[in-house]
Amino acid sequence: MNAVAKENKWYSAGLHFECQACGNCCAGPDEGFIWVTKEEIELIAYHLKLPIHQLRRQFLKRIFLRTTIIENPATKDCIFLKLIKGKKKCVIYPVRPNQCRTWPFWPNNLSNPDAWNRTAKKCPGINRGKFFSHEEIEKLRRQKKWWENEK
Repeated sequence: MNAVAKENKWYSAGLHFECQACGNCCAGPDEGFIWVTKEEIELIAYHLKLPIHQLRRQFLKRIFLRTTIIENPATKDCIFLKLIKGKKKCVIYPVRPNQCRTWPFWPNNLSNPDAWNRTAKKCPGINRGKFFSHEEIEKLRRQKKWWENEK
């Protein structure tokens, strides 16, 4: 990215974020989509010790040409967000999809400072903790095959 494009990003000086493990990013009240790739589906199935066809039948749905993790119909929480010992936990955290890994650095959250600060009202990890430089944020935003970095 050239210097002019970087300067035009409102977050060019970087942002702070540190996950507080609250589960709010995985929870309703609004319905959404948690997109998964074929490779991520295979990793999730392996992690849960399920055949891929069973994972697809129980926990995924197709929306046109893409696949999303289903949500709890009552709460609109991700189906993999479970209450464990009184705290919401992701049961697929080690193999969570790229979409989950790049939170909160999503385009809509980064569109302007107001959007970022509105998101911070839901996410207590925004504007605190670890510093992410502009370069780190952009690298996360471009990341697609996270599992290749895990090997």
